[in-house]
Amino acid sequence: MTTQTFKDLHREDSISHRCGVTMNDSADARVIAELMQSKPGVEVLHYPAMIRIDTEGKLTFDMTELSELLGRTFTTYDFEVVMSTHYGRMVMVDENTVVVLGNMDDALQYEE
Repeated sequence: MTTQTFKDLHREDSISHRCGVTMNDSADARVIAELMQSKPGVEVLHYPAMIRIDTEGKLTFDMTELSELLGRTFTTYDFEVVMSTHYGRMVMVDENTVVVLGNMDDALQYEE
């Protein structure tokens, strides 16, 4: 077995453009997971007490879609309560859309 040292590591070998969110398992989280699982390239993993949603590049959470599925108003603030953590750059685009980006350069378009 060969052991790598830090000087053997190259930045370009460790860059990932994956992004995702982790939610505590709940009724709302299951609806979010069901919707997101139907989207191309999105992976949903169910664990005993949490749900993880991941993809390469960009995840878009549309509160209008979620509200329709839940049968009640679901806001970006409600989404933040359901979500326990995320990785990637999270941007609240408007009052109905949350985007999580895996490529930090893509996040520059959302800077004010």
